[in-house]
Amino acid sequence: MEGKRIYLSSPTMHGKEQEFVKEAFDTNWVAPLGPNVNGFEKEMAQYAGIAHAAALSSGTAAIHLALRLLGIGKGDVVFVPSLTFSATCNPVVYENAAPVFIDSERDTWNMSPEALERAYEKYPDPKAVIVVHLYGTPAKLDEIMAICERHGTVLIEDAAESLGSTYKGKHTGTFGKMGIYSFNGNKIITTSGGGMLVSEDEALIGRARFLATQARDPARYYQHSQIGYNYRMSNVVAGIGRGQLLSLEEHKRRKKEIYAQYKEAFADLPQITMNPLNVDGDANCWLSCMTIAEGCGVTPDKVLDVLEQENIEGRPVWKPMHLQPVFAEYDFITVQRQGSVAGDIFERGLCLPSDVKNTEEDMERIIRLVRGVFR
Repeated sequence: MEGKRIYLSSPTMHGKEQEFVKEAFDTNWVAPLGPNVNGFEKEMAQYAGIAHAAALSSGTAAIHLALRLLGIGKGDVVFVPSLTFSATCNPVVYENAAPVFIDSERDTWNMSPEALERAYEKYPDPKAVIVVHLYGTPAKLDEIMAICERHGTVLIEDAAESLGSTYKGKHTGTFGKMGIYSFNGNKIITTSGGGMLVSEDEALIGRARFLATQARDPARYYQHSQIGYNYRMSNVVAGIGRGQLLSLEEHKRRKKEIYAQYKEAFADLPQITMNPLNVDGDANCWLSCMTIAEGCGVTPDKVLDVLEQENIEGRPVWKPMHLQPVFAEYDFITVQRQGSVAGDIFERGLCLPSDVKNTEEDMERIIRLVRGVFR
Protein backbone atom coordinates (compact mmCIF):
# COMPACT_ATOMS: atom_id res chain seq x y z
CA MET A 1 0.00 0.00 0.00
CA GLU A 2 1.47 3.30 -1.14
CA GLY A 3 1.30 6.79 0.31
CA LYS A 4 -1.23 8.72 2.30
CA ARG A 5 -4.96 8.01 2.22
CA ILE A 6 -6.75 9.92 -0.54
CA TYR A 7 -10.46 10.33 0.10
CA LEU A 8 -13.38 10.51 -2.28
CA SER A 9 -14.66 13.78 -0.78
CA SER A 10 -13.87 14.57 2.84
CA PRO A 11 -14.62 17.66 4.97
CA THR A 12 -12.30 20.63 4.53
CA MET A 13 -12.21 23.15 7.37
CA HIS A 14 -10.65 26.61 7.02
CA GLY A 15 -10.71 28.07 10.55
CA LYS A 16 -13.61 30.49 10.20
CA GLU A 17 -15.90 27.69 11.38
CA GLN A 18 -14.23 27.71 14.80
CA GLU A 19 -15.02 31.39 15.30
CA PHE A 20 -18.76 30.82 14.90
CA VAL A 21 -18.66 27.68 17.06
CA LYS A 22 -16.64 29.52 19.73
CA GLU A 23 -19.28 32.24 19.77
CA ALA A 24 -21.93 29.59 20.38
CA PHE A 25 -19.95 28.21 23.32
CA ASP A 26 -19.06 31.63 24.71
CA THR A 27 -22.72 32.65 24.75
CA ASN A 28 -23.91 29.20 25.90
CA TRP A 29 -26.01 28.78 22.73
CA VAL A 30 -25.28 25.07 22.32
CA ALA A 31 -28.92 23.94 22.19
CA PRO A 32 -31.04 23.76 19.04
CA LEU A 33 -31.86 27.19 17.57
CA GLY A 34 -29.95 30.39 18.25
CA PRO A 35 -28.12 33.18 16.44
CA ASN A 36 -26.06 30.85 14.24
CA VAL A 37 -29.18 29.04 13.04
CA ASN A 38 -30.83 32.35 12.18
CA GLY A 39 -27.67 33.62 10.54
CA PHE A 40 -27.09 30.46 8.53
CA GLU A 41 -30.65 30.51 7.21
CA LYS A 42 -30.36 34.15 6.18
CA GLU A 43 -26.93 33.76 4.59
CA MET A 44 -27.88 30.58 2.72
CA ALA A 45 -31.03 32.21 1.35
CA GLN A 46 -29.01 35.23 0.23
CA TYR A 47 -26.40 33.02 -1.44
CA ALA A 48 -28.97 30.95 -3.34
CA GLY A 49 -31.09 33.96 -4.20
CA ILE A 50 -34.28 32.73 -2.56
CA ALA A 51 -36.51 34.35 0.04
CA HIS A 52 -36.75 31.83 2.88
CA ALA A 53 -34.79 28.93 4.40
CA ALA A 54 -35.17 26.53 7.33
CA ALA A 55 -32.06 24.89 8.78
CA LEU A 56 -32.70 21.24 9.59
CA SER A 57 -30.94 18.13 10.87
CA SER A 58 -30.44 16.60 7.40
CA GLY A 59 -31.33 16.86 3.75
CA THR A 60 -33.51 13.80 4.22
CA ALA A 61 -35.49 15.65 6.89
CA ALA A 62 -35.93 18.52 4.43
CA ILE A 63 -37.39 16.20 1.78
CA HIS A 64 -39.65 14.60 4.38
CA LEU A 65 -40.99 17.96 5.52
CA ALA A 66 -41.53 19.05 1.91
CA LEU A 67 -43.72 15.99 1.35
CA ARG A 68 -45.60 16.61 4.60
CA LEU A 69 -46.19 20.23 3.66
CA LEU A 70 -47.68 19.11 0.36
CA GLY A 71 -50.05 16.75 2.16
CA ILE A 72 -48.64 13.65 0.48
CA GLY A 73 -49.90 10.48 2.13
CA LYS A 74 -51.05 6.92 1.75
CA GLY A 75 -51.56 5.80 -1.84
CA ASP A 76 -50.25 9.00 -3.44
CA VAL A 77 -47.80 8.68 -6.33
CA VAL A 78 -44.54 10.63 -6.42
CA PHE A 79 -42.24 10.58 -9.45
CA VAL A 80 -38.55 10.32 -8.49
CA PRO A 81 -35.41 9.56 -10.51
CA SER A 82 -34.09 6.04 -10.28
CA LEU A 83 -30.43 7.05 -10.44
CA THR A 84 -30.02 8.73 -7.06
CA PHE A 85 -29.23 8.00 -3.42
CA SER A 86 -32.00 6.34 -1.45
CA ALA A 87 -32.49 9.43 0.73
CA THR A 88 -34.32 11.02 -2.20
CA CYS A 89 -37.13 8.48 -2.09
CA ASN A 90 -37.09 7.05 1.45
CA PRO A 91 -39.28 9.91 2.76
CA VAL A 92 -41.91 9.07 0.13
CA VAL A 93 -42.24 5.67 1.77
CA TYR A 94 -42.20 7.24 5.25
CA GLU A 95 -45.54 8.78 4.29
CA ASN A 96 -46.90 5.51 2.85
CA ALA A 97 -46.91 7.02 -0.62
CA ALA A 98 -45.64 5.18 -3.71
CA PRO A 99 -42.47 6.25 -5.49
CA VAL A 100 -42.50 5.67 -9.25
CA PHE A 101 -38.95 5.60 -10.54
CA ILE A 102 -38.05 7.51 -13.71
CA ASP A 103 -35.12 6.55 -15.92
CA SER A 104 -32.17 8.84 -16.74
CA GLU A 105 -31.18 10.51 -19.97
CA ARG A 106 -27.66 10.39 -21.42
CA ASP A 107 -26.97 14.11 -21.69
CA THR A 108 -26.76 14.82 -17.94
CA TRP A 109 -27.54 11.43 -16.29
CA ASN A 110 -30.54 13.11 -14.64
CA MET A 111 -34.27 12.42 -14.86
CA SER A 112 -35.29 11.87 -18.48
CA PRO A 113 -38.00 14.33 -19.59
CA GLU A 114 -39.13 11.76 -22.16
CA ALA A 115 -39.50 9.04 -19.52
CA LEU A 116 -41.22 11.53 -17.20
CA GLU A 117 -43.76 12.32 -19.90
CA ARG A 118 -44.36 8.62 -20.42
CA ALA A 119 -44.91 8.16 -16.67
CA TYR A 120 -47.91 10.50 -16.88
CA GLU A 121 -49.51 8.18 -19.42
CA LYS A 122 -49.62 5.46 -16.77
CA TYR A 123 -50.00 7.65 -13.67
CA PRO A 124 -51.84 10.82 -14.76
CA ASP A 125 -52.21 12.37 -11.30
CA PRO A 126 -48.98 12.22 -9.27
CA LYS A 127 -48.85 14.44 -6.20
CA ALA A 128 -45.27 15.61 -6.80
CA VAL A 129 -42.15 15.25 -8.90
CA ILE A 130 -38.76 15.20 -7.15
CA VAL A 131 -35.90 16.10 -9.46
CA VAL A 132 -32.26 15.46 -8.48
CA HIS A 133 -29.18 17.25 -9.81
CA LEU A 134 -26.92 14.21 -9.86
CA TYR A 135 -23.31 14.65 -8.73
CA GLY A 136 -23.82 18.41 -8.97
CA THR A 137 -24.93 18.58 -12.62
CA PRO A 138 -28.20 20.46 -13.17
CA ALA A 139 -31.05 18.48 -14.71
CA LYS A 140 -32.92 19.63 -17.83
CA LEU A 141 -35.03 21.98 -15.78
CA ASP A 142 -36.80 23.84 -18.59
CA GLU A 143 -38.21 20.61 -19.99
CA ILE A 144 -39.03 19.06 -16.61
CA MET A 145 -40.69 22.22 -15.30
CA ALA A 146 -42.75 22.56 -18.48
CA ILE A 147 -44.01 18.99 -18.07
CA CYS A 148 -44.88 19.59 -14.41
CA GLU A 149 -46.69 22.84 -15.24
CA ARG A 150 -48.64 21.23 -18.07
CA HIS A 151 -49.85 18.49 -15.72
CA GLY A 152 -50.31 20.73 -12.68
CA THR A 153 -47.76 18.85 -10.57
CA VAL A 154 -45.65 20.39 -7.81
CA LEU A 155 -41.87 20.18 -8.31
CA ILE A 156 -39.46 19.54 -5.43
CA GLU A 157 -35.74 19.95 -6.08
CA ASP A 158 -33.29 17.61 -4.39
CA ALA A 159 -30.20 19.79 -4.68
CA ALA A 160 -28.33 17.85 -1.97
CA GLU A 161 -25.39 17.28 -4.32
CA SER A 162 -25.59 20.53 -6.30
CA LEU A 163 -25.22 23.43 -3.86
CA GLY A 164 -23.49 26.16 -5.84
CA SER A 165 -24.54 24.80 -9.22
CA THR A 166 -26.60 27.05 -11.48
CA TYR A 167 -28.94 26.54 -14.44
CA LYS A 168 -29.08 29.46 -16.85
CA GLY A 169 -27.63 31.66 -14.12
CA LYS A 170 -30.04 30.65 -11.36
CA HIS A 171 -29.11 28.42 -8.41
CA THR A 172 -30.36 24.86 -8.34
CA GLY A 173 -32.77 24.34 -5.47
CA THR A 174 -34.65 27.54 -6.31
CA PHE A 175 -36.72 26.42 -9.31
CA GLY A 176 -39.29 24.17 -7.61
CA LYS A 177 -41.95 24.93 -5.03
CA MET A 178 -39.40 23.80 -2.47
CA GLY A 179 -35.73 22.92 -2.67
CA ILE A 180 -33.41 21.04 -0.37
CA TYR A 181 -29.68 21.15 0.34
CA SER A 182 -27.50 18.74 2.30
CA PHE A 183 -24.47 19.47 4.46
CA ASN A 184 -23.50 15.84 5.08
CA GLY A 185 -19.82 15.12 5.68
CA ASN A 186 -18.93 14.46 2.05
CA LYS A 187 -20.81 17.39 0.47
CA ILE A 188 -19.22 20.47 -1.09
CA ILE A 189 -19.64 22.22 2.27
CA THR A 190 -20.49 20.39 5.48
CA THR A 191 -21.85 20.96 8.95
CA SER A 192 -20.95 17.31 9.78
CA GLY A 193 -24.65 16.64 9.28
CA GLY A 194 -27.50 18.93 8.40
CA GLY A 195 -29.75 20.21 5.66
CA MET A 196 -31.81 23.17 4.50
CA LEU A 197 -35.30 23.54 3.08
CA VAL A 198 -35.77 26.63 0.90
CA SER A 199 -38.75 28.25 -0.78
CA GLU A 200 -40.14 31.57 -1.97
CA ASP A 201 -43.24 30.76 0.11
CA GLU A 202 -42.83 32.24 3.59
CA ALA A 203 -45.81 30.32 4.96
CA LEU A 204 -44.36 26.98 3.87
CA ILE A 205 -41.02 27.65 5.56
CA GLY A 206 -42.76 28.87 8.71
CA ARG A 207 -44.80 25.70 8.74
CA ALA A 208 -41.63 23.63 8.23
CA ARG A 209 -40.01 25.23 11.27
CA PHE A 210 -43.11 24.47 13.31
CA LEU A 211 -43.19 20.80 12.31
CA ALA A 212 -39.42 20.51 12.81
CA THR A 213 -39.70 21.58 16.46
CA GLN A 214 -42.16 18.87 17.51
CA ALA A 215 -45.20 20.84 16.27
CA ARG A 216 -45.62 22.47 19.66
CA ASP A 217 -48.74 24.65 19.82
CA PRO A 218 -48.32 28.30 20.92
CA ALA A 219 -49.48 27.63 24.48
CA ARG A 220 -47.77 28.16 27.83
CA TYR A 221 -47.96 24.44 28.51
CA TYR A 222 -46.78 21.68 26.20
CA GLN A 223 -49.64 21.06 23.80
CA HIS A 224 -49.50 19.26 20.45
CA SER A 225 -52.40 19.10 18.02
CA GLN A 226 -50.49 17.14 15.39
CA ILE A 227 -47.40 14.99 14.99
CA GLY A 228 -44.11 16.87 14.74
CA TYR A 229 -40.44 16.00 14.38
CA ASN A 230 -37.14 16.76 16.04
CA TYR A 231 -35.60 18.08 12.81
CA ARG A 232 -34.14 21.49 13.70
CA MET A 233 -30.43 22.22 13.32
CA SER A 234 -28.40 23.00 16.42
CA ASN A 235 -26.71 26.35 16.95
CA VAL A 236 -23.26 24.69 17.09
CA VAL A 237 -23.76 22.84 13.82
CA ALA A 238 -25.08 25.99 12.16
CA GLY A 239 -21.91 27.78 13.22
CA ILE A 240 -19.86 25.28 11.23
CA GLY A 241 -22.15 25.89 8.27
CA ARG A 242 -21.74 29.66 8.42
CA GLY A 243 -17.97 29.26 8.32
CA GLN A 244 -18.12 26.72 5.52
CA LEU A 245 -20.39 28.91 3.41
CA LEU A 246 -17.60 31.48 3.23
CA SER A 247 -15.49 28.90 1.33
CA LEU A 248 -18.18 27.47 -0.94
CA GLU A 249 -17.05 29.27 -4.09
CA GLU A 250 -13.45 28.25 -3.43
CA HIS A 251 -14.54 24.61 -3.07
CA LYS A 252 -16.58 24.83 -6.27
CA ARG A 253 -13.62 26.26 -8.19
CA ARG A 254 -11.36 23.44 -6.99
CA LYS A 255 -13.96 20.74 -7.77
CA LYS A 256 -14.24 22.09 -11.32
CA GLU A 257 -10.46 22.06 -11.68
CA ILE A 258 -10.36 18.41 -10.59
CA TYR A 259 -13.01 17.46 -13.16
CA ALA A 260 -11.18 19.32 -15.92
CA GLN A 261 -7.89 17.66 -15.01
CA TYR A 262 -9.42 14.18 -15.19
CA LYS A 263 -11.11 14.97 -18.50
CA GLU A 264 -7.87 16.19 -20.06
CA ALA A 265 -5.84 13.31 -18.63
CA PHE A 266 -8.17 10.66 -20.08
CA ALA A 267 -8.92 12.41 -23.38
CA ASP A 268 -6.73 10.02 -25.36
CA LEU A 269 -8.36 6.90 -23.85
CA PRO A 270 -11.52 6.06 -25.85
CA GLN A 271 -12.48 3.53 -23.15
CA ILE A 272 -13.12 6.35 -20.64
CA THR A 273 -15.92 8.93 -20.77
CA MET A 274 -16.34 11.51 -18.04
CA ASN A 275 -19.81 12.23 -16.65
CA PRO A 276 -21.56 14.75 -18.90
CA LEU A 277 -22.29 18.30 -17.79
CA ASN A 278 -25.39 20.29 -18.71
CA VAL A 279 -24.49 22.83 -21.41
CA ASP A 280 -27.15 25.17 -19.97
CA GLY A 281 -25.74 25.02 -16.47
CA ASP A 282 -22.67 25.57 -14.33
CA ALA A 283 -22.06 22.40 -12.32
CA ASN A 284 -20.28 22.39 -8.97
CA CYS A 285 -18.64 19.09 -10.04
CA TRP A 286 -19.16 17.67 -6.56
CA LEU A 287 -17.96 14.26 -7.71
CA SER A 288 -16.07 13.56 -10.91
CA CYS A 289 -17.33 10.31 -12.44
CA MET A 290 -16.41 8.18 -15.42
CA THR A 291 -17.92 5.37 -17.43
CA ILE A 292 -15.99 2.56 -19.10
CA ALA A 293 -16.72 1.40 -22.64
CA GLU A 294 -18.31 -2.02 -22.97
CA GLY A 295 -16.13 -4.87 -24.17
CA CYS A 296 -12.76 -3.31 -23.33
CA GLY A 297 -11.95 -5.87 -20.65
CA VAL A 298 -12.00 -3.37 -17.77
CA THR A 299 -14.78 -3.05 -15.20
CA PRO A 300 -15.45 -0.39 -12.55
CA ASP A 301 -14.60 -2.92 -9.85
CA LYS A 302 -11.19 -3.48 -11.41
CA VAL A 303 -10.40 0.24 -11.31
CA LEU A 304 -11.74 0.61 -7.77
CA ASP A 305 -9.70 -2.38 -6.60
CA VAL A 306 -6.50 -0.88 -8.01
CA LEU A 307 -7.19 2.42 -6.27
CA GLU A 308 -8.07 0.77 -2.96
CA GLN A 309 -4.87 -1.27 -3.05
CA GLU A 310 -3.04 2.06 -3.14
CA ASN A 311 -5.04 3.55 -0.25
CA ILE A 312 -7.24 5.67 -2.53
CA GLU A 313 -11.00 5.89 -2.08
CA GLY A 314 -13.34 5.66 -5.06
CA ARG A 315 -16.83 4.22 -5.27
CA PRO A 316 -19.42 2.91 -7.72
CA VAL A 317 -22.07 5.31 -8.97
CA TRP A 318 -25.41 5.09 -7.18
CA LYS A 319 -27.17 1.79 -7.69
CA PRO A 320 -30.53 2.75 -9.27
CA MET A 321 -33.53 2.62 -7.00
CA HIS A 322 -35.50 0.34 -9.34
CA LEU A 323 -32.76 -2.28 -8.80
CA GLN A 324 -32.82 -2.00 -5.00
CA PRO A 325 -34.44 -4.94 -3.15
CA VAL A 326 -36.26 -2.61 -0.74
CA PHE A 327 -38.07 -0.90 -3.63
CA ALA A 328 -38.79 -4.00 -5.72
CA GLU A 329 -42.57 -3.53 -5.49
CA TYR A 330 -42.56 -0.08 -7.10
CA ASP A 331 -42.83 0.77 -10.78
CA PHE A 332 -40.06 1.95 -13.08
CA ILE A 333 -40.59 3.98 -16.22
CA THR A 334 -38.09 3.97 -19.08
CA VAL A 335 -38.13 4.71 -22.80
CA GLN A 336 -35.64 1.91 -23.48
CA ARG A 337 -36.92 -1.22 -25.16
CA GLN A 338 -34.38 -3.23 -23.19
CA GLY A 339 -32.53 -2.34 -20.02
CA SER A 340 -32.30 1.25 -18.85
CA VAL A 341 -29.99 4.23 -19.06
CA ALA A 342 -29.69 4.33 -15.26
CA GLY A 343 -28.79 0.64 -15.14
CA ASP A 344 -26.18 1.05 -17.85
CA ILE A 345 -24.52 3.98 -16.07
CA PHE A 346 -24.44 1.93 -12.88
CA GLU A 347 -22.89 -1.07 -14.62
CA ARG A 348 -20.15 0.97 -16.30
CA GLY A 349 -19.62 3.90 -13.94
CA LEU A 350 -17.51 4.88 -10.96
CA CYS A 351 -16.76 7.99 -8.90
CA LEU A 352 -13.19 9.25 -8.82
CA PRO A 353 -11.51 10.93 -5.82
CA SER A 354 -12.78 14.52 -5.86
CA ASP A 355 -11.50 15.96 -2.59
CA VAL A 356 -10.72 19.68 -2.71
CA LYS A 357 -7.55 18.95 -0.73
CA ASN A 358 -6.11 16.79 -3.53
CA THR A 359 -2.65 18.07 -4.40
CA GLU A 360 -1.08 17.93 -7.85
CA GLU A 361 0.90 14.91 -6.66
CA ASP A 362 -2.33 13.26 -5.52
CA MET A 363 -4.00 13.88 -8.87
CA GLU A 364 -1.01 12.61 -10.82
CA ARG A 365 -0.96 9.46 -8.69
CA ILE A 366 -4.66 8.78 -9.20
CA ILE A 367 -4.47 9.43 -12.94
CA ARG A 368 -1.39 7.21 -13.34
CA LEU A 369 -3.12 4.32 -11.55
CA VAL A 370 -6.35 4.63 -13.56
CA ARG A 371 -4.50 4.88 -16.87
CA GLY A 372 -2.44 1.86 -15.90
CA VAL A 373 -5.57 -0.32 -15.72
CA PHE A 374 -6.21 0.31 -19.44
CA ARG A 375 -2.73 -0.62 -20.71
